[in-house]
Amino acid sequence: MDLQTILFVFFGGLGIFLFGIKSMGDGLQKIAGDGLRDLLDRFTTNPIMGVIAGIFVTILLQTSSGTTVLTIGLVNAGFMTLQQAIGVILGANIGTTVTAFIIGIKITDYALPIIAIGAFLIFFVKNRKVNNYGQVIFGFGALFYGLKLMGDGMKPLRELQAFTDLTVSMSDNPLLGVVIGTAFTVAVQSSSASIGLLQTLFAQGSLTLDAALPVLFGDNIGTTITAVFAAIGASIAAKRAAATHVIFNVIGTILVLILLKPFTLLISMLQETLNLNPEMTIAFAHGIFNVSNTLIQLPFIAVLAWIVVKLIPGKDSAVEYKAVHLDEAFIRQSPAIALGQGQKEVLRMAELAEKGLEETGLYLKTHKKKHGEIVPQFEDAINNLDRKITDYLVQLSAHSLSVHDSKLHSTLMDTVRDIERIGDHMENIMELIDYQIANKVKFSDTAITDLDEMFDLTLSTLRQSIKALELNDIEEAKAVLEKEDRIDKMERDLRKKHIIRLNEGRCTGQSGIVYVDIVSNLERIGDHAVNIAEAVIGEEE
Repeated sequence: MDLQTILFVFFGGLGIFLFGIKSMGDGLQKIAGDGLRDLLDRFTTNPIMGVIAGIFVTILLQTSSGTTVLTIGLVNAGFMTLQQAIGVILGANIGTTVTAFIIGIKITDYALPIIAIGAFLIFFVKNRKVNNYGQVIFGFGALFYGLKLMGDGMKPLRELQAFTDLTVSMSDNPLLGVVIGTAFTVAVQSSSASIGLLQTLFAQGSLTLDAALPVLFGDNIGTTITAVFAAIGASIAAKRAAATHVIFNVIGTILVLILLKPFTLLISMLQETLNLNPEMTIAFAHGIFNVSNTLIQLPFIAVLAWIVVKLIPGKDSAVEYKAVHLDEAFIRQSPAIALGQGQKEVLRMAELAEKGLEETGLYLKTHKKKHGEIVPQFEDAINNLDRKITDYLVQLSAHSLSVHDSKLHSTLMDTVRDIERIGDHMENIMELIDYQIANKVKFSDTAITDLDEMFDLTLSTLRQSIKALELNDIEEAKAVLEKEDRIDKMERDLRKKHIIRLNEGRCTGQSGIVYVDIVSNLERIGDHAVNIAEAVIGEEE
């Protein structure tokens, strides 16, 4: 083959392999449902459970990078602590070895028929569940077919003296192999692809075991780059989780390089004893390396966490998603105390809405990305607390409550619903600002001044309604009702001013739509703040 054919076959095969991995992972996710995030959230109470959850999710996603990115997202959002995340990351490193074992089955000759079966199930069966299985089967076949093409593209390299010399150099200098493995995985953004290629080269005899193993360890380091990219711009805790992933794989590689000769001897013995094919030999090496690395470092999770906290100092500003005050034990022991705990959590939820609206206002004024990125986190936290608090209060309603507590219970149920709607309107405004920035929509100076004034009034109204709820202060609640009248009047005035500007040609239709929608959402937030105040007035009366 000439150079062009080699490049076309190799990169075409790489593309098909990566598509196969993604297709298989997407299909498995659909079969498993949308509960992967919940699974990580629920089953990471201790490091061992975190490892198991990490293994399971990585097998379904077919990518350790995907699991790590998902974990970093949960840490960034406040759903998961750093130590919980470390357990999941350790498990992800074990879960990713499954792909290498699948490749080791060596059914490349049947790749095309498998693709055909998968395509048939996708295109000719009108059942979504069967389509999902078809997607998995199609991806499975594409994985092997892409691997075959990659191998065909790399075959001529065996005849090049430069490649032979490189192989000898990697055997003599394991660090060179680690660097090459790291660089290739960083380039293709998939350790599964780089390890699959390594298995193929080893099977062809292009690489010796001495040269292949250091490349394998480098592949494990290279896969951490995706997590590093995912943590850019994220919270301090997310950056720490990404750093942990890098440190974990680097430490594992250093340990195995120190023990490289015994490790190589062990893999050679397993290959002979179990009569493993070359692909399965690399799969076993990969599995043993990652399982051993996890078992060695699992007891030192707290130490790893301490190291990354020292390396990346600073206060973590992640939004706290989880409920802080809700304890179901109180429901059984003392419903009155449980109700008080529920009220504390509702107030915390209201404070999140207040802070989220404040960040939205800053985003409108400054258009700075950091404000726009944190608003969805507040919205997610509010939605999560909406579910948790509502479930808690529903459980509490089954117990006997005094007349006063029953009224408070009803007030809290209504308030939770209003706060959740405030979060929705807050997110709507953020999306309108995103649209304004993306489409370079300009507001006139007068419009901006009016909008800032309405934003400040709405935020002040929300704060006062939260204060009325916290103190059960009827006077504060009545003051909220008066402010709402001002918000309604301001909304009408701003609409009229907009029409005047539009008629005078000082405002475009596109900017007008965005402007009026922002004003409308602010007015709705004011309505929900009034609902909270009215609930306080109604309870007091």
